[in-house]
Amino acid sequence: MGIWAYMTSSNLVHLLDVLIIWFLLYKVITFVEGTRALQILFGVGAIILIKVVAWYTGLVVVSWLMDQLITWAPIALVVIFQQEIRRGLENLGRRLTVRRHHIDNEQARELIKGLDMALEYMSKRRIGALITINGKDTLEEYIKTGITLDAKVTGQLLINIFIPNTPLHDGAVIINNDRVAVAAAYLPLSESTRIPKELGTRHRAAVGISEATDAVTVVVSEETGEISITQRGDLLRNMDRDSYLNFFEKQWIEPVGKKSKKSLLGQLFRGKKS
Repeated sequence: MGIWAYMTSSNLVHLLDVLIIWFLLYKVITFVEGTRALQILFGVGAIILIKVVAWYTGLVVVSWLMDQLITWAPIALVVIFQQEIRRGLENLGRRLTVRRHHIDNEQARELIKGLDMALEYMSKRRIGALITINGKDTLEEYIKTGITLDAKVTGQLLINIFIPNTPLHDGAVIINNDRVAVAAAYLPLSESTRIPKELGTRHRAAVGISEATDAVTVVVSEETGEISITQRGDLLRNMDRDSYLNFFEKQWIEPVGKKSKKSLLGQLFRGKKS
């Protein structure tokens, strides 16, 4: 019989229960990795360990004290982790919400052309810039903080926005559905400890919006002219022209084969309707 003797419905349910708990613990650890929250979680783990040792060795007073800490810990954790809890619930809600965002290849090439012109100009002249391009997730919360433009994406417009000492140069430009929605917008700052200390507020804002949404954000350093890109919490630094063009094309330009297949299916569908 071997292992199959243990494959009862009850044991399978227990196995599934354990796997779910391990998966949730893994997701929590990866979610708070690189933040101060991870250090706090280690502190909570230390309290639980002390409680177990105190109970096992008969240290009554220490065990009672740890019981009090554990009793009130959930309330304290909600207060301490309110930002992380909010961010986690937002991410869960976005995963459960289906949003369609698609620009065709012609629009994508125009967008890339405008970004390329602006990045080349600003990088050479060390003009600081922060540009966020939406993905499937909504950016309405951050769009409301900016000054409305609703303009076509062009290199000239992006350059003019970020020229120093102009009214719109502070903050971020948000490109939403292939148009410059707003300028001078505020983005959430990341608290990640993995961000190099030499990087400033622009880079922290870029990482912050990438942690909260699936948007692509481009940063031009005012000090060095270095171009960086963030997405889903990752920070790509020292992007040269070939690197960022390749990145943009993979993000927004649909392969020809895939596009033609969709067109063929559409023609067949229309044919059946007619």
